[in-house]
Amino acid sequence: MPMKDLKPDALWTHLHWLSVLAEQGSFTRTAERLAVSKAAVSQKIKELEQLAGVPLVRRTTRTMQLTDAGQKLVEELKAPFSEIMRSFINIRDAQGPLRGRVRVTAPVAFARQQLVPHIIGFMRRYPQVRVQLEVSDRLVSLAAEGFDLAIRHSDALPDTHVAQRLCATRTLVVASPDYLRHHGTPDAPPQLAEHQCLYYPRGAEQPGWAFRPEGAPGSAPVTVPVSGTFATNNSESIRDAAVAGMGIALLPDFSARAALEAGTLVPLLAAWQPVGVFAENLYILRPWSAQVPRAVTAFSAYLREVFSDAH
Repeated sequence: MPMKDLKPDALWTHLHWLSVLAEQGSFTRTAERLAVSKAAVSQKIKELEQLAGVPLVRRTTRTMQLTDAGQKLVEELKAPFSEIMRSFINIRDAQGPLRGRVRVTAPVAFARQQLVPHIIGFMRRYPQVRVQLEVSDRLVSLAAEGFDLAIRHSDALPDTHVAQRLCATRTLVVASPDYLRHHGTPDAPPQLAEHQCLYYPRGAEQPGWAFRPEGAPGSAPVTVPVSGTFATNNSESIRDAAVAGMGIALLPDFSARAALEAGTLVPLLAAWQPVGVFAENLYILRPWSAQVPRAVTAFSAYLREVFSDAH
């Protein structure tokens, strides 16, 4: 068919290949992804540029870059191509056993200590579902990085996402029996100023821990300045330092649970509740979409079920 007679609905392959080219960043990787020749990719892009009447890709001997027109076209194609893929997946998965892929991101400590055993249970129940877990404390962009779900230890959630409460969490004051034998056990928050404390660094400001009496949520908090020889932004590292007898720590309950059960850490200050350190809830978060794959829905429901029973 002559190029001038080519109708827009014959361009779906051309547009899709341009999207893959933008994603892969090179003609070679695009050809490998599509299982076609590099020449075929180049020809499709050339045809698309001829029909558009503007360059879409800048080529040199070593690099490839989209023009402004090419970038604009690719950005506008993302949403419809995503909907097409979701529609296909929904139709494919509507019948028969549950299958598909779930990409999830979760905080390091929670994922390693609590989430992975339940993922194993889910995959035993649904052996045709593939789960890809990224363990990271950074707040990733779900849509931009292709995640279906995120586990967030936060009470501040974006309005553009659907959030479902997974379970409540508590912040605990803990130390090892060995540390307490050598340094004594604090009976009230002000005594923490006399101890080695393991804390999250907050820039150059003096670290301080705030407490309210247990069962008195409206009372004014008591803030205690703390200090110690070790600080880190990872709760597992703080837990390990506390187990090693390096000091008193504030930890989320899911990070401390195994050590408490083993007796390598013990809880302190039972009459006081730490405030303003960690969030009070864990949530499952997903980008809003009118169509949610069955595997994603089932995985989310399974986690809410098992964590509700466990807490």
